[in-house]
Amino acid sequence: MSKKHRLKGSELAALTREDGSLFHDAKGRPVELPKATGPIADTHGHLTHFHAYNPAGALARAAMAGVRLLGVPIDPTDDGRDPAWLAGALEDWVDNAAACIDELLAWGVSPTLSRPHELLENVRVWAGVHPYGAADFNASAEAHRALDELLSSPRAVGVGEIGLDYGPYNQTDPREQKKAFEEQLRLAHELNLPVELHIRDAEGDETAAAHVDAARILERVGVPPAGCDLHCYTSNVQVMQPYVEMGCFVAFGGAATFPRSEDIRDAAAACPQNLVLSETDSPYMTPVPLRGLECEPAMVVFNAELVATVREEAGVSHRDDTYAALWGNALRLFGIA
Repeated sequence: MSKKHRLKGSELAALTREDGSLFHDAKGRPVELPKATGPIADTHGHLTHFHAYNPAGALARAAMAGVRLLGVPIDPTDDGRDPAWLAGALEDWVDNAAACIDELLAWGVSPTLSRPHELLENVRVWAGVHPYGAADFNASAEAHRALDELLSSPRAVGVGEIGLDYGPYNQTDPREQKKAFEEQLRLAHELNLPVELHIRDAEGDETAAAHVDAARILERVGVPPAGCDLHCYTSNVQVMQPYVEMGCFVAFGGAATFPRSEDIRDAAAACPQNLVLSETDSPYMTPVPLRGLECEPAMVVFNAELVATVREEAGVSHRDDTYAALWGNALRLFGIA
């Protein structure tokens, strides 16, 4: 996106509509914003996969909703192998988002938290090859060079999303996946960076083979001292346990809000206070009550609210303490605090 393509007035107005509400459901009805008690982090939100949203507009709305930290995954086998172009596009989105925020404030739209521009200082990059691209990565020196260059960016925070996917949408040989996973895990060790893991089991697999295999690799290679995040967690307490015992963070997104996600909510309640995180995985996993819309980083406020609620209802943590933990844990993972 070039700076000459700034959002038009009609596109800016669409960020709030005439009623000034930041969120509207699939039928256009305003949705009340959850009452967060502090800044919110979306530790994993794609900006390169949108269909319905302009990335700059999505950043602006996230800032107005109280999001103050965003991790953007970039995959050189999927998002393009020109790191300079990707870095330039991201900086354009950030610049345009700043202009959007200025205009929204001028229109009298009130941000949830003061200083909404702070988010734009904390847009960070996860660079890594998803299991879908494992075979391509293993065979391509160009993909390796692109990954190295992305990780040298001033916005780079860690290696991800990497891991194993045995689900129905991935036809890549597990051996190729394991090879790419191990190589990138070792790279994180070499660079003293954290990793963000994508792990998906085959549908209906009660043995959780992908999680079991990934845990074995982590045990053998070692969890990077800088940290490890089990991104987009969608399984139960038992599958989560080996990861938290290794000190891995666990990020909960929109799937935890779905009506039939009792296992995920149980895991969110059981996760140690010092390891729990919030995310969106936008543009996927749109949370209730916004199902039917494309997900965006601003919607992390609903996911954080769900985590705070289930932990309070379980008697694990007061909601204010959960919000503080979600924020503080994200800062630690991102190496900001």
